[in-house]
Amino acid sequence: MFIDEFLQYIKYEKAYSSHTFISYQTDMKQFAAFVEQQKGRFDPTEISAYDIREWLLQLMNGGLSARSTSRKVATLNTFFGYLKKKGTITANPMDKVSAPKVQKRLPVYLHEKQMSDLLNPEETGELFPDTFEGKRDKLMIEMFYNLGIRLSELISIKDKDIDFNRQTILITGKRNKQRYIPFGNSLKSDILAFESDRDADVAREDDRLFTRADGKPLYRMLVYRVVNKYLEQVCTLTKKSPHVLRHTFATAMLNNGADIDAVKELLGHASLSATEVYTHTTFDRLRKIYKQAHPRA
Repeated sequence: MFIDEFLQYIKYEKAYSSHTFISYQTDMKQFAAFVEQQKGRFDPTEISAYDIREWLLQLMNGGLSARSTSRKVATLNTFFGYLKKKGTITANPMDKVSAPKVQKRLPVYLHEKQMSDLLNPEETGELFPDTFEGKRDKLMIEMFYNLGIRLSELISIKDKDIDFNRQTILITGKRNKQRYIPFGNSLKSDILAFESDRDADVAREDDRLFTRADGKPLYRMLVYRVVNKYLEQVCTLTKKSPHVLRHTFATAMLNNGADIDAVKELLGHASLSATEVYTHTTFDRLRKIYKQAHPRA
């Protein structure tokens, strides 16, 4: 009962993404199973900080990483915070539980030359076939790189979200938060050309910008495979995902003098700390330039 109500709360009231919802659901089922094994039943009013620490210790002894353990701590923080807000419990046991320290992983990204090799046919030859899917795939990668959007955000873009006069796109992000992202003349021309070809070749099921050749909407794994396929032709990174292009956008913006607060707004980050991770990559670049250029470096 407690868990089902909580999951309904984060799904409908908090509007968490389906990916986050599934993670929370998995975490809560695992935690409930542990508590039932230890106490015979799952009653949040009887759960102490000691019980929670015992569970986390068991997970880490079983080989769970500090990053994954921290995510489960976040799940329980949200769960017990919800119960306290409802008045089910008077004190949050998570106030006495600390998450393990997680070393921040620096984002991986492509260099501007690699993106140029991918998107400029005059330099490397056209990598994208002259078909509907080839034109679609190229525009998807251009939009990831030009806008810094997430995979889910790209899939959900509709024709009506694009304002060609103001040259902005309305993006619907996490928890249905919306933001406008500007785009340049080059991307404007590419979108208009794609829409013209698409409308001539494909009967769409809805008004989303991108579609499959049969008119059905895109799905996450298809987009992931497309990006992976083309990035493989210009880079040797272990990870070749749409999120790498988001990292590439942010790093390129900061490397070229963009204000970090502006980059935060463009990325749709809730806090500046999420954006600050990109300053490490730009600082590494500056340090390299300094060592190469300064006689006393």
